[in-house]
Amino acid sequence: MKVGIELLGEASRLAAVLGQKVGAILIGSSVYEKAAVLHQYGADLVVVADNPMLKEYVTEPYAKALTAVIRKYEPEIVLFGATSIGRDLAPRVSCRIKTGLTADCTALHIDPETRLLHMTRPAFGGNIMAEILCKTHRPQMATVRPGVMKPLKRNASRTGVVEVLDIKFEKADMNIEIIKISKAEKAIADITDAKCLISGGRGIGGPEFFDKLRDLADAIGPGSEVSSSRAAVEAGWIDKGRQVGQTGKTVRPLLYMACGISGTIQHLVGMESSDFIIAINKDETAPIFGVADLGIVGDAQTVVPKLAQAIRKKKEQKYVD
Repeated sequence: MKVGIELLGEASRLAAVLGQKVGAILIGSSVYEKAAVLHQYGADLVVVADNPMLKEYVTEPYAKALTAVIRKYEPEIVLFGATSIGRDLAPRVSCRIKTGLTADCTALHIDPETRLLHMTRPAFGGNIMAEILCKTHRPQMATVRPGVMKPLKRNASRTGVVEVLDIKFEKADMNIEIIKISKAEKAIADITDAKCLISGGRGIGGPEFFDKLRDLADAIGPGSEVSSSRAAVEAGWIDKGRQVGQTGKTVRPLLYMACGISGTIQHLVGMESSDFIIAINKDETAPIFGVADLGIVGDAQTVVPKLAQAIRKKKEQKYVD
């Protein structure tokens, strides 16, 4: 998953401060050849746990494999993606290793004096950002939300060390029987892959205005998608899969346009790392303007259609020229 590549980038930055190497753990069946990709994205060492029992994700055998890797290599820090699998696996491994776990982190950094990992996550419903330390146990462990960390640029010529760890599994390690695997096709596009997001909040007035946001996304061009704040989802205006924020998805597009979104901390933690942020809001004191690169004080219902029209007109002039 993409979050694994993102975490390799963050691990590389943390390792540079500590003067340590970056390791990646590759678990599955017939996955050895994928180690090269992990080297290209920053891993110095790839530890492969390859076994037919690991073909599909099942909690017990994966927890056994990962625990064995950690006990052998004794890493200083272990990072998981805060996906459905990561959230299932990480607490079980931390319990077996007898160390702490900080969930759903949005920022990580090393204190150069203590060399401890500072793990930042929203707390108390997102009203504060808590900074958590694991002073006395190792490894320091955290799950990190997809889309938060920036991956390194792929270096096709980069290589590293691959080590295979032979883990002895028993029949009892597979505590469930897989009858059938069905993979449903995505009903909507994944907003974390979008280069541009046009996001609507309570201030757009109603679900019908999302058609105007889609029109603006179409005017901007390929790679543009529509997203929303939590308020719009809770009002039933749009699917939850398009929600940005603490209880939604964390995004990092090249352009994020917040239309009628006030900018609560719960929303900001999901989009503040976007490359360029444009805010459209009638309230000039709205918190969203505090993180915006460009702010438009006005009614989104008026501004958005005019903006879409202006973009199309500009494109037509370019084609004529």
